[in-house]
Amino acid sequence: MSTLALCLVLAAALSHATWNVIAHGMSRSGVPFLWWGALASTLVWAGAIPVTGGIGTDHLGAFALGVLVSGALHVAYMLVLQHGYRVGNLSTVYATARGSGPFLAVIAAMVLFAERPSPVALLGVAVVITGIIGIGLLDRPRAPRAGAAGGPRRRRIDPGVVFGLLTGVAIAAYTIWDAHSVRAFGLSPVAFMVGTTAVQVPAYALVLRGRWPETLDLGRAQWSRILAFGVLSPLAYILVLEAVRIAPVALVAPLREVSVVLVSLFGALVLHEGRPRRRLAAAAVVCGGIALLAL
Repeated sequence: MSTLALCLVLAAALSHATWNVIAHGMSRSGVPFLWWGALASTLVWAGAIPVTGGIGTDHLGAFALGVLVSGALHVAYMLVLQHGYRVGNLSTVYATARGSGPFLAVIAAMVLFAERPSPVALLGVAVVITGIIGIGLLDRPRAPRAGAAGGPRRRRIDPGVVFGLLTGVAIAAYTIWDAHSVRAFGLSPVAFMVGTTAVQVPAYALVLRGRWPETLDLGRAQWSRILAFGVLSPLAYILVLEAVRIAPVALVAPLREVSVVLVSLFGALVLHEGRPRRRLAAAAVVCGGIALLAL
């Protein structure tokens, strides 16, 4: 992978980890926060379109198709992710999603785009995904002991893992579609991301229905977090879209998940989610995979 692509993806990972920490803190706000986030993202980044190559194509139909499908996939992703954050630990949901998502994306990229990474790169991909999954497994609840009546309790499936896997499917779907859109249609990543977030605004509005007073109150109380989300969430993905224009999706998709390391450490040190030594060990595995991808 080229140095430029590597730097783009690592910068994207930092932005992605930061906005996910913000989203976790606002997870109980649900759709009102997502609506504000989509609106802020659209307004903040729309002004950058004229200085970043416009929409990148004269084919308005291709642009419309790209952003409409992408917007729908991103709405599904955010709804599932936010619900996962409400019912599971930050690190469990985030790492499970970010481990399964790139794994599926790598398989899809090799099948649909005929990408053939080198054996060393594929080894790096496997190491990164292994480390990410390892981080996700650290916070799974232990099997419950026998009940007071003496009978064993049924082992409950961790909802954080379930919704993390569902989020991973959504990640793989939008990753492959968006990579295809910017490559095949020649779309500008900034305009594409703005179009995608603009599609999400009315989609979330339909879900809100009669919750507008609550939504307006949230905007007044949490405007700083909403603004930070509006800057960082599109930035993270714009950088990824720039990277997939010059590097294989099969390498970019796993590498961007170095953000898992940052979020996991935040969960351990700030949210006290536990097992910091094991987290560091899993993070070291991820870093080893990154080193292989950088060769």
